[in-house]
Amino acid sequence: MTQATDDFSTCDLCDLHKNDGSGAFRVLPPVFRDFGGRSKFAGPVSTIKCHEDNSLVKAAVEEPGRGRVLVVDAGGSLRRALVGGNLAASAAKNGWVGLVVDGCVRDVAEISSADVGIRALALMPLPTEKRNTGQRDVPVQVQGVWVRPGDWLYADADGMVVAPSVL
Repeated sequence: MTQATDDFSTCDLCDLHKNDGSGAFRVLPPVFRDFGGRSKFAGPVSTIKCHEDNSLVKAAVEEPGRGRVLVVDAGGSLRRALVGGNLAASAAKNGWVGLVVDGCVRDVAEISSADVGIRALALMPLPTEKRNTGQRDVPVQVQGVWVRPGDWLYADADGMVVAPSVL
């Protein structure tokens, strides 16, 4: 698997692809906050679609990440936190480079010290219910932008972009 380096800028990528009319190059809306210990990350995407149930998120971060970015479509829910300190620590330990949650996270002191990039909409102290529901590695919509398993996601201080292959 090709590994992305930290030698990229989302602004430079946007400059290069600003006239892409195919929809292959996508920019995620600027609604995500940076909570993780790693502010810049890039890698191939694995996806989860779930609603207020982090069972699949927990299972995923306990697997070898192999430099991937886990993108979680939580439907923008602000009612439950899908990632906390324990899951952030597991993700870092198991080689995930980033987690992008279209929803909430918690345990801000713990997740900020984990060596993994974490982007989410907001903080929420309330945990999820465990119902073992959701879908893994399916195309998802994150704030109206399609993200597919195998896409490459790039995140830095300026934002996040997605492409169908390594740039």
